[in-house]
Amino acid sequence: MIKPANRTKLIELSLIRKMFEATNPDAINLGIGEPDFDVPQNIKDAMKKSIDDNDTHYSPNKGYIELREEIVKKFKKDNGINTNPENVIVTVGASEALYISAQAFMEPGDEILLPNPSFLLYESVINLAGGNIVPVDCKMENEFKLKAEDVLEKITPKTKAIFMNSPSNPTGAVMEKEDIKAIADLSMDHNFLIISDEIYEKIIYDKKHYSPAKYSDNVITINGFSKTYAMTGLRVGYLTANDEHTEELFKVHQNSIACSNSTAQKGAYEALTGPQDEVNKMVNEFQRRRDLIVSRLNGMGYETVNAEGAFYVFPKIEEENFVQKAAEDGVITVPGFAFGSNGKGHIRMSYANSYENIKKAMDILEERVVNG
Repeated sequence: MIKPANRTKLIELSLIRKMFEATNPDAINLGIGEPDFDVPQNIKDAMKKSIDDNDTHYSPNKGYIELREEIVKKFKKDNGINTNPENVIVTVGASEALYISAQAFMEPGDEILLPNPSFLLYESVINLAGGNIVPVDCKMENEFKLKAEDVLEKITPKTKAIFMNSPSNPTGAVMEKEDIKAIADLSMDHNFLIISDEIYEKIIYDKKHYSPAKYSDNVITINGFSKTYAMTGLRVGYLTANDEHTEELFKVHQNSIACSNSTAQKGAYEALTGPQDEVNKMVNEFQRRRDLIVSRLNGMGYETVNAEGAFYVFPKIEEENFVQKAAEDGVITVPGFAFGSNGKGHIRMSYANSYENIKKAMDILEERVVNG
């Protein structure tokens, strides 16, 4: 075997995918974070028209100008972020945006603050870029929310960046406005970058979303169409940053991806400009499922924070081999330690599955795991 690059030794294949691929396909999947809804019909129609119009060639490297113009309007309206089309890059999902953010700004010796627990891709892109991870505890007593005072304790002269994700994967936590603003202020005072992953922005219940870029110039704001519009396989994301930061990000994007999928971009344009009825229906249904799974888990004695966004819960379950036993009985879950040391003793469950399947899964856990 040819020796791989040292950087790959720090990367492990996704534990979530391993769980999914190694389990009975008939099991109820509470592991994968993918909406079970179809892409809205108007978006499908726009992509079909794109193909019929032979609009399948390279797009501009940063993405179609009309799409970037709509993204600018969205940032202004929804987030209070003033940007322009030249400072928007359409990416291959939010994943590419995270990767190029790390590649453009991190190097060996840099300290990167990382919420603990957090989405496992953050750790991977930091490791691939050579950064040193500095975990910031997101405690259950704070509903897993990243707090400004905990961030302040971890800042040193080597601090280069922090990842923020609200609403959060894996916990569903939605950060408070005062913490977002305070961390934004810290980024200016201590000159570090905020990489703000806002992919779950629209999937939020009884709370309001706030973007750190409204309060700081040292922010890369990342979003996409996968979760809000159920466009996961179409791989369209986007980012914005200030002039200098965008130029560096563009260098990596242009020399690795070239451009995002042209047909999917046409669907993304329709997603932003078309009716939002299906989005509202989807969010209302997610909230109904959230209420079900939280009440059932708490009823079993598993302490569960009432997640305020995304479509995950992170119950405290310290039973040995819970994930394995649940999988054997037909319910796929993910061990919390996959998301950081603070995830130990917790299980991530996604409620991006039907209400009926979630009810059935809770019945299985209660009857066979808890009582069996």
